[in-house]
Amino acid sequence: MTESKIILVTGASSGIGAAVAAHLAQEGHHVVAGARREDRLRELADSTADLTEGSVSVRRLDVTDRADVAAFVDAAVAQHGRIDVIVNNAGIMPLSRLDALLVDQWDAMIDVNVRGLLHGIAAALPHFQRLGGGHFVTVASIGAHEVVPTGAVYCATKYAAWAITEGLRQEVDPSIRVTTVSPGVVESELAESITDSGAAEAMRDYRAAAIPPEAIARAIAYAVGEPDGVDVNEVIVRPARQR
Repeated sequence: MTESKIILVTGASSGIGAAVAAHLAQEGHHVVAGARREDRLRELADSTADLTEGSVSVRRLDVTDRADVAAFVDAAVAQHGRIDVIVNNAGIMPLSRLDALLVDQWDAMIDVNVRGLLHGIAAALPHFQRLGGGHFVTVASIGAHEVVPTGAVYCATKYAAWAITEGLRQEVDPSIRVTTVSPGVVESELAESITDSGAAEAMRDYRAAAIPPEAIARAIAYAVGEPDGVDVNEVIVRPARQR
């Protein structure tokens, strides 16, 4: 078994976040899972309750609330004495063309996908600096590397997530590792937030070749499991059929 770590995961109520939390707990880590949907978090905790090595504890979390994110991180430190990794995974994807003018949805993506990431960094970085080490993992998207119709704002938030994380990597002490994981099409609930009919129809075809979220969980576990001094800076994981 790998060395047990205290790992925080945001957006852990479904999809990639839930898969990451479960997989890391099964590897023997102690995971603190946060999300807004407490019922889903309880289901996640129940599904991992029989583990003999790792564990999952849960806490309601709204990543758009800076104070709530700080409390989430501080509570984990108070309980465990330290944190080793934070996986900033929370994200939303209500795609639409710009001329649909769904401005409230643009704002929501900026709040969750960009501000939520910054709140996680701001909450965890002082602890990592005090402890002399730690690991940031950002779940970005293939949308951090390309722009598609209906994805202008979403891709912009993921480009921003990539840029913020790369800037963090360059700025922090080498004892703090920084990883960006960019998933391609993954089975998740993200597409269910799309209210624009044209974008929803295009996404049904686009998502025909989706891979399970466990594929992303394994990539994150790989980055987390590398020894100190080995920094897996970026990983792109997508279906072989996604070209």
